Amino acid sequence: MQFKPLVTAAIVAFAAPALAADKITFGANWLAEAEHGGFYQAVVDGTYAKYGLDVKILAGGPQANNRLLLATGKIEFYMGANMIQAFTAVEQNVPTLAIASLFQKDPIILMSHPGEGFDRFEDLPKATAFVGKENLASVYQWLKLAYGFKEERVKPYTFNAAPFIADKKSIQQGYVTSEPFEVERQGKFKPNIFLLANQGYDSYSTTIEARRETVEKNPDLAQRFVDASAIGWYNYIYGDNKAANAAIKRENPDISDEQIAYSIARMKEYGVVDSGDSLTLGIGAMTEARNKSFFDKMAQAGVVKADLDWRKSFDLRFVNKRVGVELRPKN
Repeated sequence: MQFKPLVTAAIVAFAAPALAADKITFGANWLAEAEHGGFYQAVVDGTYAKYGLDVKILAGGPQANNRLLLATGKIEFYMGANMIQAFTAVEQNVPTLAIASLFQKDPIILMSHPGEGFDRFEDLPKATAFVGKENLASVYQWLKLAYGFKEERVKPYTFNAAPFIADKKSIQQGYVTSEPFEVERQGKFKPNIFLLANQGYDSYSTTIEARRETVEKNPDLAQRFVDASAIGWYNYIYGDNKAANAAIKRENPDISDEQIAYSIARMKEYGVVDSGDSLTLGIGAMTEARNKSFFDKMAQAGVVKADLDWRKSFDLRFVNKRVGVELRPKN
């Protein structure tokens, strides 16, 4: 009689291959920049890997439409610019929604020339305004209603600061992390900066958008991606971000060290990433009350339909869990 050797569970477990990481493509909404830094941080420092994720960041840009790739199921997650996009998805029956917000403040600003009679926010409606088509249809409609801005004062903004620099009686849209840097470099002066988030424009920004199917069928994947991304942003803002910045420059060789440093400094100065609710709930925080406030403003301004079921534009189950808060400096 032959006896077969016993194979213990421990040996079987040791011999079994490790579970492969879930492959994820995260579509950015623009070329690689410091405003995407927390996501690159989570790639390069191994945070995503620790959460069982193999993440590829797909850069956006003028010729890219990564949001469409999300809607059609070609990528798993997408970097939304603001909640208007999420409201529009509901209106158009696009099967996507926001599941986290890595920016507590939308970085959109207005700039003016100092000492030209436009040093206070209430002076700005009198100025010529360089505004892009997308913002004219959204944020400027709110500015008209809330602060009396006039559409007849608008001139097209073509993402060139030269007309604003030349016209001292003008204002220009921008992002607090980028356009003022260019104005300082080209115009040799520091513009007045008015962050619209501090004037009541309370949209979330740099959201993580997912397909409804992903949220319902694979909530664990969504949770791990949200948690790891939040930790990535803590480490990028407060920790050693050299490797993430190097990855950004490899992806976008045209961006300078000076621009990256400026963007990070402004994100910290203005509390773009970590302020308000995120101070207690963690980076990535979202609340129903805040989304309702912004929806009501956009509905009153005619940007979205007042009868839209705005609650379908987001899902709060993955945020507000204080993930990573211990990484914030104590002082």
